[in-house]
Amino acid sequence: MDENRAVLSRSAPPPDLTIPYGEGPDRLADCWLASGPGAPVMILWHGGFWRSAFDRMHIRPMASAFRDAGFTVVTPEYRRTGDAAEGGWPATFDDVAQASDLLPGLLAVQGIAADRIVHAGHSAGGHLAVWTARRHRLPVGSPWRRERDRRIVGALALAPVLDLAEAFRLDLDGGAVAALLGGGPETIPDRYATADPTRIGGSDPPVTILHGDADGRVPVDISRRFAAAGFGVLEVLPGADHFAVIDPESAVWPNVVRAVRALVAFDPCHEPKGDRG
Repeated sequence: MDENRAVLSRSAPPPDLTIPYGEGPDRLADCWLASGPGAPVMILWHGGFWRSAFDRMHIRPMASAFRDAGFTVVTPEYRRTGDAAEGGWPATFDDVAQASDLLPGLLAVQGIAADRIVHAGHSAGGHLAVWTARRHRLPVGSPWRRERDRRIVGALALAPVLDLAEAFRLDLDGGAVAALLGGGPETIPDRYATADPTRIGGSDPPVTILHGDADGRVPVDISRRFAAAGFGVLEVLPGADHFAVIDPESAVWPNVVRAVRALVAFDPCHEPKGDRG
């Protein structure tokens, strides 16, 4: 199926600043700062099937567009899988958890209040957004489990990989889930119990999913089953491919902006309407 990948190489304004959240070249985050007071903070996780061939650069057009829509946007990098890469289990999850925990405080040092946070992500980044927003539901004893963070008002998942066991069975992107976790659900069920949003479940904080029915990379049926189980609310986008949901020039981009504004009870004047957490 043909998909429009132009957004992946489109130029975009650079970030206003870059913040390290740990040691190493993959533990940093770019920031686009909203101009008005009281802006919600979006922590935006890039996709690429958790592989080192893809990094946060390709979501710069998206980050800039969200900044223009009134959000302070933070795009963390994280260790990923691939030749000579250090990611996968457990490093990728270590980085995502560390970034999620530390970035609000690091933003505060810059004078940026992170009172309302929405985690957002595309494809594999959608998986990470939902996973980190619901870490309070991880198995007891997991090093990544934490108490419910009431600053997190929701998660926006765009064409996400929300069922890792099914993605393994479908062999999405030629073994991407096996590379991330180190095997399949039959051989390492404990890792899937910790990493798979479908197995983590829950409905708090709310998850909004946007997924095109012309997606040739992540089947929309994965999102349909996640929503049918009560774990999130799905909007199916007719005719949209895998990359339309991250393209500010696509016909469905207004749907994306409306969805995230609804999650954070967003006001265009940046006045908070209360914490939905």
